Amino acid sequence: MQQSIDTYDFKGKKAIIRVDFNVPLDASFAVTDDTRIRAAVPTIKKVLAGGGAVILMSHLGRPKGVTDKFSLKHIIATVEKLIGTKVQFADDCQKAENEAAALQPGQVLLLENLRFYAEEEGKARGLAEDASDEEKAAAKKAIKESQKEFVKKLASYADCYINDAFGTAHRAHGSTALIAEYFPNDKMFGYIMENELKAIDSVLKNSEKPFTAILGGSKVSTKITIIESLMEKVDNLILGGGMTYTFKAALGGSVGDSICEKDQFETALRILEVAKQKGVNVVLATDALCGDAFSDDCKKQVCPADSIPAGWEGMDIGPDTMVAFAEVIKNSKTILWNGPVGVFEMPSFSKGSRAVAEAIVEATKNGAYSLIGGGDSVACINQFGMADKVSYVSTGGGALLEYMEGLELPGVAAIRK
Repeated sequence: MQQSIDTYDFKGKKAIIRVDFNVPLDASFAVTDDTRIRAAVPTIKKVLAGGGAVILMSHLGRPKGVTDKFSLKHIIATVEKLIGTKVQFADDCQKAENEAAALQPGQVLLLENLRFYAEEEGKARGLAEDASDEEKAAAKKAIKESQKEFVKKLASYADCYINDAFGTAHRAHGSTALIAEYFPNDKMFGYIMENELKAIDSVLKNSEKPFTAILGGSKVSTKITIIESLMEKVDNLILGGGMTYTFKAALGGSVGDSICEKDQFETALRILEVAKQKGVNVVLATDALCGDAFSDDCKKQVCPADSIPAGWEGMDIGPDTMVAFAEVIKNSKTILWNGPVGVFEMPSFSKGSRAVAEAIVEATKNGAYSLIGGGDSVACINQFGMADKVSYVSTGGGALLEYMEGLELPGVAAIRK
């Protein structure tokens, strides 16, 4: 039976929690956005309130070995402030047995950055580029063996394991997937993981109709598998962003200097054909706000999305498209938004994405369930100050996309197994 954080008895136990404290730091190592740490607070407090002790483990950045810049010691003050408890620090994940053993109920220990150790990701470091196949195979075997020891050591510090790092759930790393094997009857999801999975499942598996997915982003090639997967579930598929121009060009339109993947024309036409067969309503932009350069202060004009002159590029949806997209969104009962529909970072080209966000907010107010996921969409909804007006904002970028594609996430499978 899978354990639940709400029913598990933490009294007198030490819980090792995989959190996602991969937060941005400024030049003086101060945390500039504590969203991810704040999100993990309910899980940490649940263990402490239940009479347990907490061992926190996370990665920070992409270090190539031990680097002060990526040390988790820089975030201790922020973690202490948010959980309201002193946080002890172990500066070596592999030599923290004494600190872990001394932990008393109500105490918290933070381990150093997991990615200071090659064993966390299972990657062999320092291998010459011209290494032979035999050398590569030997290095792979060696890192696998040392990864086992690394994970075994981490597991030895605690009585139970909690995975609360949805953002890394798609990685089969030591702390996200392998460690769970050492806790066959004492492993569970934290609240972030639980809520993420519930939110995505309610969209993908229990969606109320009409279900509309809004997919933005620049390239068709990066969204093919998601489009194909969603085609089995949605009633409306709104395709925006740079993808628009690949579709328009594939249909015989002229898109000027807009981003366009000529090698994806066949794919685009196939997607439209499959949608037709399945009765899915594909909604593409009819007009575009174009610029004569990729900058906020360029010259601008609204053009039909399939008649953009040379020297101009589509940077946002036009006014007619804003109305058309909003109409479909407002008449939906389930909404998934992944990817802005324009270059929202530039104020001049953020109006389209704002119009989409406003339509989602209105639909949500009228009873629709809305899920915003994928890095740029999340940045977008936060920038517009509307995150608290939609049903759920996902913390996972790659993990969310892979789960939406129907792939099994190692970090999720390890707990459910």
